[in-house]
Amino acid sequence: MTSVPDHSPRIRSDVLRRIGEIVPPALWTLLILVIFWQAIVTLRNIPEYILPAPSQIAGEIGSYWHRLLPNALVTLSEIALGYTLAVLIAVPLAVAIVYSRVMQRAVYPLIVLSQTVPKVAVAPLLLTWFGYGMTPKIVIVIMMSFFPIVINSVMGLRATTPEMLYLAKSMGANGWQIFWKFRLPKALPSVFAGLRLATVLSVIGAIIAEFIGADRGLGYLILIAGANFDIARQFAAIILITVMGMSFFGIISWLERRMIPWQEQSELGGKG
Repeated sequence: MTSVPDHSPRIRSDVLRRIGEIVPPALWTLLILVIFWQAIVTLRNIPEYILPAPSQIAGEIGSYWHRLLPNALVTLSEIALGYTLAVLIAVPLAVAIVYSRVMQRAVYPLIVLSQTVPKVAVAPLLLTWFGYGMTPKIVIVIMMSFFPIVINSVMGLRATTPEMLYLAKSMGANGWQIFWKFRLPKALPSVFAGLRLATVLSVIGAIIAEFIGADRGLGYLILIAGANFDIARQFAAIILITVMGMSFFGIISWLERRMIPWQEQSELGGKG
């Protein structure tokens, strides 16, 4: 009688491998921390006004969703507009700095110098000049996310070796072709590194702006909840801010994989 081979271990290993691909290790770590957090709060009977349990925060998100969502959309619009304008300003400015010696000497040092000015100190002035609407928030987001995009773009555009530029010129390429075919592809990894960093800073900038002066947004909700000692509501707003920032970061990372797939392949090859 022919025995049937047992494929169950292989099936189980394939299932576990697929689960491992779907759920990154960081999510498992986060899940363990949430379970530990819930257990500590429950066993020690920690009051909600000191440290709410994750279940209480989840209940707050569910019951207060009608206020959280509109304010989250306000914060998201501030981040999206400020970040987009920062990219539209920073990338062309980086190109101008690389190609113009005058811009490099006159503007580049001022950009570096501007980072020594605390944005929290400038925010009240912006509120005085532009009022309490969305404009000062967008300006602060631009100021926060502008610098890493410029610096990384300049570094990336300068990364093309002189030998490569001489080769391109010897083949008859003009300045425009050298930029699109040689400088820009070489610079894209550095540019996207700056874009990823700017996503985090843009979220921070929007919240700082709302802390200083706003009547809408997740930062405003955090201040109001803190004044009322509603810690669960504060955590609910913080979680939405975190999800917003991680989603924004993920979108830029996805765009990077789409635009420069050879970068990911080279990293995988290096790991192999």
